[in-house]
Amino acid sequence: MYDVLTVREDFPLLKNVIYLDNAATTQTPVQAVSAMLDYFYKYAANHGRGAHRLARETTDHYEDARDELASFFNMDVEKTVFTKNATEGINVVSRGFPWKQGGHVIVTLVEHHSNLLPWMRLKESGVELTVIKPGKDGIIDPEDIRSSINDRTQLIAVNHVSNVFGSIQDIGKIISLARMEGVKVLVDGSQSAGNMPIDIKVCDPDFFVCPGHKGLLGPQGTGLLYIKEPDSIEPLLLGGGMVSSVTPDSFRMEPSPAKFEAGTPNIPGVIGLGRAVEYVKDIGVHNIEKHELSLARKTALLLSEIHGVEVYGPQNRAGVVSFNVVGMNAHDVAMILDQTRNICVRSGYHCAMPSVDHLGVKGTVRASFALYNTEEEVEALIRTVSDIVSLVL
Repeated sequence: MYDVLTVREDFPLLKNVIYLDNAATTQTPVQAVSAMLDYFYKYAANHGRGAHRLARETTDHYEDARDELASFFNMDVEKTVFTKNATEGINVVSRGFPWKQGGHVIVTLVEHHSNLLPWMRLKESGVELTVIKPGKDGIIDPEDIRSSINDRTQLIAVNHVSNVFGSIQDIGKIISLARMEGVKVLVDGSQSAGNMPIDIKVCDPDFFVCPGHKGLLGPQGTGLLYIKEPDSIEPLLLGGGMVSSVTPDSFRMEPSPAKFEAGTPNIPGVIGLGRAVEYVKDIGVHNIEKHELSLARKTALLLSEIHGVEVYGPQNRAGVVSFNVVGMNAHDVAMILDQTRNICVRSGYHCAMPSVDHLGVKGTVRASFALYNTEEEVEALIRTVSDIVSLVL
């Protein structure tokens, strides 16, 4: 394991608050911020658009970051596409996939809006949608997905970890079932990338997306899209940097990944993301996973022991704990935690309204964990929630 207190020194903001909103965004270590500053102060230029020394150095650092991400997930470099977030990656697939008239997509009720709305919009193009309901703990039965596959099903889209329940889906089983039926699978790794080990060549999805600003500790405005067969997808955007030749009548696109990265990318963000992933790799994803699971499961257990608190999700959860204080609005609870103890949590629907509606509530309070959180912070949360309950019950 690693020394959490030493790690916390790399995240200065943690000196001021108890930050438990990591499912929304994590803090970025000073090493990654320094890498971005180096870009601005030492060699700033555009990527892939010049022969001068600054352009060459910029391009080298940008592509080094791609190599770092590809190595981290064990994926081929040419199939590793940078995006501005997971949402963009999902939309690239939904808009560029070779849909057939009357095609069929399967998703689940526990998806973030980003992995639900793009598939809903396909109804306008004649593509049908089936939404699979989970159990009360937010876990999807792979057999429910299998039984929904028909001869028109082209794709299954599923998250790895729910941002509401903290439930971990059996993506290995889902992908295996899909392979037997000749159906493609998109995995949303927004809550698992950097939080648990992921080997793309082992789990073998057709598409994998994740943001840079969560478990990977990178800056906002960065993300990753893996495409197993890049030639099967049309790019979402056309423009500079993704073509090899243009005439007044036609153009020829570059191969992947360039063809999916039209326009000037978030160069400093990608460079920072590459350094952040090095940081995660140095600590060890297995160590991070063990730490976060321990904190989340302890939090869920201690909250469930407080009379007047409802906890949602399975016992064997990832680093996400959603709960409510009976009789109180989730936003009010979050505000009290912030104003009285400097505890930052998320409240509301978490951009996953169908998931929360499935619980029969109008929002939840969500505590979510990262590699730098401590047991002392968990205990502070529990004490404060207990104090809140004592005032209302």
